[in-house]
Amino acid sequence: MKKEDIQAIEGYLEYSRLYSEPEALTLNESAQERIKRIDRLEKKSPEWFKYYFDRYCTCEFADFHLKAIDRLLKNNRWYEVRAWARSLSKSSLSMMEVIKLALTGKVKNVLLVSNSYDNAVRLLTPFKKVFENNKRIAADYGMQVVDGHWEDGQFTIKAGCTFRALGAGQNPRGAKNENYRPDLIIIDDIDTDEACRNPERVKILWDWVQDALLNTVDMSRNYRILFNGNIIAKDSIITRAIKQAKYVSIVNIRDEHGKSTWPAKNSEEDIDEFLKLLSYASIQKEYYNNPITQGSVFKEMKYSKIPPLHKFMFLVAYADPATSNKDKKGACTKALILVGYLNNNYYVIKAKCRRATNDEFIDWFFQLRDFVGDRCSVYYYIENNSLQDPFYEQVFMPLIAQKMKIKGPIGITPDRVKKAEKFTRIEATMEPINREGRLILNEDEKGDPDMKALEEQFLCVEPKLSAPVDGVDATEGAISIINKKFNQFLASVVKIIPRRPNPKRY
Repeated sequence: MKKEDIQAIEGYLEYSRLYSEPEALTLNESAQERIKRIDRLEKKSPEWFKYYFDRYCTCEFADFHLKAIDRLLKNNRWYEVRAWARSLSKSSLSMMEVIKLALTGKVKNVLLVSNSYDNAVRLLTPFKKVFENNKRIAADYGMQVVDGHWEDGQFTIKAGCTFRALGAGQNPRGAKNENYRPDLIIIDDIDTDEACRNPERVKILWDWVQDALLNTVDMSRNYRILFNGNIIAKDSIITRAIKQAKYVSIVNIRDEHGKSTWPAKNSEEDIDEFLKLLSYASIQKEYYNNPITQGSVFKEMKYSKIPPLHKFMFLVAYADPATSNKDKKGACTKALILVGYLNNNYYVIKAKCRRATNDEFIDWFFQLRDFVGDRCSVYYYIENNSLQDPFYEQVFMPLIAQKMKIKGPIGITPDRVKKAEKFTRIEATMEPINREGRLILNEDEKGDPDMKALEEQFLCVEPKLSAPVDGVDATEGAISIINKKFNQFLASVVKIIPRRPNPKRY
């Protein structure tokens, strides 16, 4: 068979396949109705996406998605950084946006850039598959596959737009589509952990972005530049782009109130369940755009056996309710830490350190009370600074009173002491005793998720305290109370008696 005959048969089969899936098409409409429908959809981008990408749009868009769509599609000259956490569909959304721009003639030359050519091809593949297989796009905009211009790393669609994959550091010069220079550049996941550990490599790559990549656009024409990724290091391509972008969108998996930023897709339960699988540092980097340096203050934590509780003079259970978000960038956790002091060592006996409702948080006190039983006296404290005081009186006190009716009495004291700056207080109180091996975590609790969370918080403490450290803060509070009580005890039992003068001594 001749080549043109084979192509004709393939075209017919594709046409037949297109119309053999009635669920993929709008049926029983005239040509005029079809034109009106397309025009209506093109004017409402979210509806356009839902219609042509029904397999992708399985959840309602979040507010930050809708605003991002408006910015990119309505601004002809645009430079934006989207530092969005994982699971927020930044790559999928930008694919849909770019395909719409290409099919409607708004862009003619797209460069998709990633940390390597292979990764760029991988990210470009969904674009190519859409043009090959999307029935609704084919029905309304025509078959987009162009014979002879169809490769994995570069292809040109029937609408006249060229797509090209480019790895970091590759030569982008000469990337033209006829007389069109690149008018849309997507830089997706260009940062890698390995490269970000080397400042010189970051500098070299940033120079390439500035000198070679961005200069491929024509300043006299329309252009769109979009960085997709999340902040995995303090110095990275994304952080450098943030300093010069026209618009910066930073979206974490949870907002400043600790709620899912995309609840239609990521429920609170789903987030909690998955984040349990990750380390604290990984969670902060990948889901809160908050890279932290582990071990900058606390190099490692010591685990050992805890003495029998009856040997302690007393224990202190100190709680950080995290009702103020003043200095927290990630999702707020609550913490209740049980600490004892014996033989010059501070023992962390039990830890509750996680996201919890207020009801669960108050219940922790009763759980610790039942755990200790009559083996030792326990002082229960809850941090109650000026930002927390109304919350303590209005929410926690009624909850405590309500639970005492069911679970029996407990004495909880609000700690209203005005404290010093958090990092200085944590470092000064606990770094020396940890360095000396006198801050000891309960070996029997090593597999407990809460104790693990506390350990990881310790290892992530750094001067700027960019990550939540509620468990560490509560541990410091317990140790400070212990020190005060022992000082008071020593002051009451140690008396200084003036020596009587002796006339026989000089």
